[in-house]
Amino acid sequence: MAAAANTDRTAQIWEILRSVPDPEIPVVNIVELGMVRAVDNDYVVLTTTYVGCPATDVIFSDVRAALSENGLAHVRIDITHSPAWTTDWIEDAAKEKLLAYGIAPPRAVGANDARPNCPRCGSGHTKLVSQFGSTPCKSHHKCQDCLEPFDAFKCH
Repeated sequence: MAAAANTDRTAQIWEILRSVPDPEIPVVNIVELGMVRAVDNDYVVLTTTYVGCPATDVIFSDVRAALSENGLAHVRIDITHSPAWTTDWIEDAAKEKLLAYGIAPPRAVGANDARPNCPRCGSGHTKLVSQFGSTPCKSHHKCQDCLEPFDAFKCH
């Protein structure tokens, strides 16, 4: 009976975490971005998208608040950077949400053309403007066809 209760609580925690949006990209949640590395009935392990992520404290606080609001204030939350977060952990559904939001999702590592397609017009004729976009885990680009600027997730 205890094992079933633990399984139910773990599933409940996963569901709660899916309600926690990324503070910098509110159209995706922290589970979809692959930031949740482990969940058990009494702990959660998170990995932020960037070691120096300025949103780390906000993410931690938002997770703590969501768990507490659901009667799980006792759950321990740890943040680890080993292994380092990778864009491979972003769920496909989140990539579609990013694209609709105007952020080019990461391309497959080792893709022949590392330039991201424009999230607005779909053109591959884009130019890197800056290695750093609105956040350290994104770079800033400009579409050479529609001339719109956009951020793209860096592949790592």
